[in-house]
Amino acid sequence: MKDFKSKVAVITGAGSGIGLALVNKCIDEGMKVVLADIDERALKRAERKLNKAEAEVLTVVTDVSKPKDVEMLANKTIAIFGEIHLLFNNAGVGNTKYTWNYTLKDWEWQLGVNLFGVIYGIRTFVPIMLNQNKECLIVNIASIEGLLSGSGPGGAIYGVSKHGIISLSETLRTELNQINAKVKVAVVCPGWVHTRIFRINRNRPTELKNEPNEEIEDSKLEYSAGLFQELFDKSPPILPETAADKIFQGIKEDKFYILTHKDDVLKERVKERFDEILKAFD
Repeated sequence: MKDFKSKVAVITGAGSGIGLALVNKCIDEGMKVVLADIDERALKRAERKLNKAEAEVLTVVTDVSKPKDVEMLANKTIAIFGEIHLLFNNAGVGNTKYTWNYTLKDWEWQLGVNLFGVIYGIRTFVPIMLNQNKECLIVNIASIEGLLSGSGPGGAIYGVSKHGIISLSETLRTELNQINAKVKVAVVCPGWVHTRIFRINRNRPTELKNEPNEEIEDSKLEYSAGLFQELFDKSPPILPETAADKIFQGIKEDKFYILTHKDDVLKERVKERFDEILKAFD
């Protein structure tokens, strides 16, 4: 996709971070934008700024872990703008514990947003796009951790979701190609970006919050944080705006795998994983 002017983009997790940066990038490209987020206050802040800039936007409070919310998002977009050309399945959450210390509510919350949010987005929006019979694009935001060996100590649920998004995107690409669809798909695997993804427990639904006696502090993960800091020093985090620029560059170049970081450090980490897999064939 190279021509964006007057097209309609829907972005989940649009109230902050990469999502909000993508909103601004879409507007710069002349698009109409639908902002979806569970955080109503963040949406209102964004809406006020965008209205001052006379951008053509719609905000929809959406919990992507609920299929009816995602269907409502699509219906409102069609009702206001009539079409949907670009969907960014971007919403994501995370918290860190050792794998055996996660509660079932932890699993349900994170997988509900990170993975099922993408599943519901595909299930809802792809049929609409296919019926439009126009050039459209689904962009699924995964993570570089979906290409690495696991997600590092404390990130089991996050890693499961991001590996799942990549596999889901690969399968969707094969299927869309098989039917010669005008709908395409891309999967973004960002390196580290300055966002609040691990600080958004405030948006966690009440029914999925742990009881005080269920919460476990994994103090040894502080050591792991030190190891990650060494990696950050070699592959530094970038601003969300920089990530959005790189994502759009990948879209314009018709990339399927879109990376925000192409340094040798992360490249070697990805290579280590696939080298170990290939050795298993020997």
